[in-house]
Amino acid sequence: MTEQPDADRPVRIGVQLQPQHIDYATLRRAVDAAEQAGVDIIFNWDHFFPLSGDPDGLHYECYTLLAAWAEQTERAQLSALVTCNSYRNPELLADMVRTLDHISDGRAVLGIGAGWFERDYVEYGYDFGTAGSRIADLGEALPRIRSRWGKLNPPPVHDIPVLIGGGGEKKTLRLVAEHANIWHGFGDPETLAHKNAVLDDWCARVGRDPGEIERSADAGKAGPEDLGDALLGVGTRLVTMSSNSDDGFDLGQLRAWIQFRDEKNG
Repeated sequence: MTEQPDADRPVRIGVQLQPQHIDYATLRRAVDAAEQAGVDIIFNWDHFFPLSGDPDGLHYECYTLLAAWAEQTERAQLSALVTCNSYRNPELLADMVRTLDHISDGRAVLGIGAGWFERDYVEYGYDFGTAGSRIADLGEALPRIRSRWGKLNPPPVHDIPVLIGGGGEKKTLRLVAEHANIWHGFGDPETLAHKNAVLDDWCARVGRDPGEIERSADAGKAGPEDLGDALLGVGTRLVTMSSNSDDGFDLGQLRAWIQFRDEKNG
């Protein structure tokens, strides 16, 4: 595989601590353990119900968790993977993320996507619409969010990175080219290579340097010995994984990826 143009960008590792089927004290300890292990960014997700297991099991809200984690941690960046654009007015979301940026002293990342989990919408009274309408709403919201950041007093501590998740080639990747600092994709290395090429093409069309966009991908349950070099070979520089079980969090795979990162970054 051909090495991608951003090959000199440092490798980073993220972990998504799923806020489901677990008590808060255990979740809090997992955040401590992840930061102590040296993770670069800690994610949760923006849902109102579990996505697996008992659909009515234990679950916690996204942004109140992130605010608590901001007080609890000192080094790791913090984000949702990803915020559902539909659940908040864009100006309100901008204000929330700006406030998170201050609580964390400049460690907030806005991870955002168009939304997809119908139960969240139905039970919390949001219009589910269609995939097309949700993408259109996201496209309208992104410039409003950046505009609001420029009006808030105090402003954000730093230039808050925007991570967009999703792989739609006609609409989502265009929004990534226009607005994102990080693109988060899913799939095997061959799929990611194809999507990266599509994103690069959109960057050319909108006049954006593709090297400005960090490429992020989910490693699933695979370890660095299985996927590390393959992901780096298609341009991935932020490798993420999810961690959750009914009785706690297993961060062994995370530690293996952090060791891989340190070896690659020298």
